[in-house]
Order: sequence, then C-alpha cells, then structure tokens
Amino acid sequence: MLRFLRPLSLALLAAWLPAAPPAKAPTLRAYFAPKASELQAAGVRLIPIRTPKGTFKVWTKRFGHNPRIKLLLLHGGPGATHEYFEALENWLGAEGIEFIYYDQLGSGDSDRPTDDSLWTIDRFVDEVEQVRQALGLTRDDFYLLGHSWGGVLAMEYALKHPQNLKGLIISNMMASIPDYNRYAETVLGPQMDPAVLKEIKALEAKGQYESPRYMELLTPAFYHEHVCRLAEWPDAVNRAFGRMNRQVYVLMQGPSEFGASGRLEHWDRKADLPRLAMPTLVIGAAHDTMDPAHMKWMAGQVQHGSFLLCPKGSHLAMWDDQATYAQGLIRFLEAVDAGKRTVRF
Repeated sequence: MLRFLRPLSLALLAAWLPAAPPAKAPTLRAYFAPKASELQAAGVRLIPIRTPKGTFKVWTKRFGHNPRIKLLLLHGGPGATHEYFEALENWLGAEGIEFIYYDQLGSGDSDRPTDDSLWTIDRFVDEVEQVRQALGLTRDDFYLLGHSWGGVLAMEYALKHPQNLKGLIISNMMASIPDYNRYAETVLGPQMDPAVLKEIKALEAKGQYESPRYMELLTPAFYHEHVCRLAEWPDAVNRAFGRMNRQVYVLMQGPSEFGASGRLEHWDRKADLPRLAMPTLVIGAAHDTMDPAHMKWMAGQVQHGSFLLCPKGSHLAMWDDQATYAQGLIRFLEAVDAGKRTVRF
C-alpha cells in the first residue's frame, strides 16, 4: 500500500508547491552582447549555399540574442526581401526575442543567379536547412516563421525536418494553391467593381501582365484592399516590393498576386498537415488574399495548432493590423517557450 501512497504524496506535495517562475527575457546587455569570437558586423552574415549549379551566398542578419527563442523569418514572393519584416523589429526586440532576417537565394542582398533550375521547392528547403546549420539553430531554440510563399517553404521544411523545430508559424498562407486560386476567383474577384474585373480579365487573356494599365487597375481594387490596407504603404514594404526578383516571382507564382499560375500552381499539402507535430501557429487576416476560414481550418488539422485572426488586416497584417499580429506572435513564442503547445486567442 505504501508504494502507492508515496507517488500520491509526491503528487500532492507538487500541487502545493509554487509553480516555477517563467523564464526571464535576457537583459539588455545580454540581448545585444557581441560574440567575442566574431568580427562585429551588426549581426550580418553571408552564408555559403551549395546548389547543383554551384555555391552562392545568402544574406542573413541576427538581431539580438536569446538562448531559448531564435526566430528565422522566411519572406514571401518568391523573390521579395526580408525588409517588410521590419514591422516586427521593435515588438520582438522589446521582448528580448532573437530574430533573424534572411534574404533567400535570388532575393534582396543575397546572390542572384539566373538559372531557372534553381527555383524549386526542394532546393529552397535544402537552402533553409543549410542556413539553419550555419546559424547553429536547434530544437531547443529554433522557431520558423514563413509568410505567404515563405509559409509554403516553412510547411515544406517542417514536413522534411520536423526534428529541428521548437515551433512553427504559418503566416497568411493557405495549404493549397488550387484552393487559393478558387478563393480569388469565387470570392475576391466578385468583390471588385464588375467593370474593373472585366478589364483585368481581358488584359490577362491577352497576356498583358506588364501593361501599366494592368497594375493601374489591380493596385486600388486588389492590392490596397487585400495586400496592404494602409493609405500610404510603409517604406519597408515599398523597398521589398521594389526589389522583387521578377524572374523568380513570375516563374514560381505567376505575374500577379491575383491567383497563382507558375510552378506553384498545383501545390497542395492539405492531406499532410496532420503530420506536423510541433506547436504551430497559423495567422490569418479578415481581408487577406488568402481565405481566413481555410487558415483557421489548417490550425485544426495540425497536431498542436493555434489560430490567430487579424480582424483589421490583409496579406501584410504585420503592418495593417500590427498590434494584433505582433502581440499574438509574441504570446505564442513565449507560451511554447514555457512548455505549452497551443494558445487560445
């Protein structure tokens, strides 16, 4: 009998003991402490990436130091830049969360080879793994946030290398491009002025995606409604869009955000979501190019999913619903660091 009472007594004692205090954020000195073994370069590091077409370098920048939370940011596009993630800099820094800007190969300050064979999901996944290894990220500290195309890349990485991740954030991305195209066609398109939509479709039918008139129509009717709803787009967004690598973007996504028609056109991972066992946050927005109902559904398909809706936001919800996005992201990171698997928003 005593052998059964002893575990019970220990359990009762544990219940009366105060809970362990949450881990403290690093001090300001610790957060910005330089690595004595490295030349101080504001956290910037060029990482060699081996590919079938040779070795190239990608640009990364570490901001701060936190031994438990290291957040690698995967930008969208494909072919955009890290710059629009500047929206999170003050929020994450104030909480002592380490984050890493990263321009994927072909983007921003990274090398820009022109061989079309490089622009495949599998090669990008391998690139992310090489970046992880070079930065020394492990399951004890590695969180991966992918936004838009970066969300596709994050899902693919998590499916191939789940053992490396402490947490996953899928931001403003559906798990199916066919479903995304269907949403654009049946929901977003009909919300436009019928005359505007008719002219957009006519230009697309003629392949006139580079026509000034095409963007003249799409910008107010689609981009300002569903990509970023701020009256004046932030400088960081304009810089990221202005440096878009059109070769990569058009090849993989297609010529515009109004549906996908490139190499990603048939990508679909809905059936594989239940394989994701790490704590996963899915972020959606009410005015997104992506279906918020689909993204909420995704959070219920992964094993330990949480869903954050940005009610005022669009595709760049880190800008046009900034407080909701940033505070929700921080809550998730800190909750997982404290041992929780899900967060209710």
